[in-house]
Amino acid sequence: MRVITRQIDAPSSLVPLLDPSRPLLFVRRGEGIGGIGEALRLEFSGPDRIRDAAAAWRRIAADAQIDDPVGLSGSGLVAFGAFTFAAGSDRPSVLIVPRVIVGRRDGVGWITRVQVDEGDDADDRVAAAPFGPEYRIPLRPGATPPDRYREIVAEAVRRIHAGDAAKVVLARDLVGHIPVDADLRRVVGELALGYPDTWTFAIDGLLGSSPETLVRVGHGTVTARVLAGSAARGVDAASDQAAALALATSTKDLDEHRFAVQSVLASLEGHVRGVAASEVPYALKLPNLWHLATDVEAGLADGSSVLDLAAALHPTAAIAGTPTDAAVAAIAELEGIDRRRYSGPVGWIDAAGNGKWAIALRSAEVDAAGGVTAYAGAGIVADSDPEHELAETRLKFRPIVEAFG
Repeated sequence: MRVITRQIDAPSSLVPLLDPSRPLLFVRRGEGIGGIGEALRLEFSGPDRIRDAAAAWRRIAADAQIDDPVGLSGSGLVAFGAFTFAAGSDRPSVLIVPRVIVGRRDGVGWITRVQVDEGDDADDRVAAAPFGPEYRIPLRPGATPPDRYREIVAEAVRRIHAGDAAKVVLARDLVGHIPVDADLRRVVGELALGYPDTWTFAIDGLLGSSPETLVRVGHGTVTARVLAGSAARGVDAASDQAAALALATSTKDLDEHRFAVQSVLASLEGHVRGVAASEVPYALKLPNLWHLATDVEAGLADGSSVLDLAAALHPTAAIAGTPTDAAVAAIAELEGIDRRRYSGPVGWIDAAGNGKWAIALRSAEVDAAGGVTAYAGAGIVADSDPEHELAETRLKFRPIVEAFG
């Protein structure tokens, strides 16, 4: 594989440059990378899917010929990836190397061309294309309608009181259908514009804007952002501040958050050194929600790639529960849906093993026939109320429902 990166004028937006039906994108605040076409596609499944991907990528990167004078995060050889939540999902987990990668960071733009075979000249002509016709679709309850969700939350609370688990994250789904030739850049553009401080992604039909960083690796530094515990924004400044204060002092939400932070720290043990994390979570403000958040930073100790660390971290307590095995078993039994890549790792990795991976939240999967399945979940602990948890999922659905509707 031959990879050539050259600096260009920074594009004002990456979204118009993408393939309308198969966009590849990972951006935050307008900066990041987008891909066009597929030079290489690798699929993985089973319990070792992320570890297998990390090993395969290490071999591919070692054999690649890379010419990258730009040297910025996301330049050179890059693979986009999306992994399923569960080992037994009917969706494959994927790594995709685009034929052309376009990026922008700190006012610098670049284009990367990838050639797989001798004489394979990747088309480096990249230009913004007009967006396709507008479409608006409603998303309706899927396999887990509201009444059913209340029932499984109540059952999870019963099991928690019985000592089967301390926390279980339960999701439900919404479904819809778009025209087969729909321009998915419209959805991605709405998400990026409406939620600029999140990771907006589009990879192999998985579209979303996630506020949660699973793991980032760069220059020997490992960072993660843990989110657990949430509340609706207020209708005015006073009620908004009151909502943030109530969240920051909520025993239920603080307990849920503590489980999530402990899960991340335990998973990183042995891979990092010099861990720094705030003792008290802070309230992170998003357009529709307050979240309790804790940022974690450490030094990389064992040469792991960002995918190695994603394998160690997934699934976190923030999207599964605790203890992990008991929570995952409860999810499989109670939810009754295949989460597919919802709440799995989504992001990118470069040839050096650096990269950025989010947890695929506030997201939907679009299949080849135009079917859309969106997901949202809530962390269930001992004093969870089914009606409150249902309302929380409605708030979390809002970004993706508005983007499609």
